Amino acid sequence: MIFQKTKMEGAWIVDLNRLEDERGFFARSFCQREFTEHGMDPNIAQCNVSYNRQKGTLRGMHLQISPSPEAKLVQCTQGAIYDVMIDLRRIP
Repeated sequence: MIFQKTKMEGAWIVDLNRLEDERGFFARSFCQREFTEHGMDPNIAQCNVSYNRQKGTLRGMHLQISPSPEAKLVQCTQGAIYDVMIDLRRIP
């Protein structure tokens, strides 16, 4: 897995490290150890799939507030995605 820091603290772009051969490719999309090494909680509470029939469909906005914040792992398996994160934390 390839982890790329973003400008937002605690947010990463995680890309596949594809191992290719004549059959196609294999890639790990989640690794508990690697997520922990990058400061993320690897405990998965749920896994969801959505499908949008129409281009430009907007899917919910989620506010993560203590004591129950959730980590998010977003993956697009076909087509394209425009994912937006907004950091509402106060600057110390």
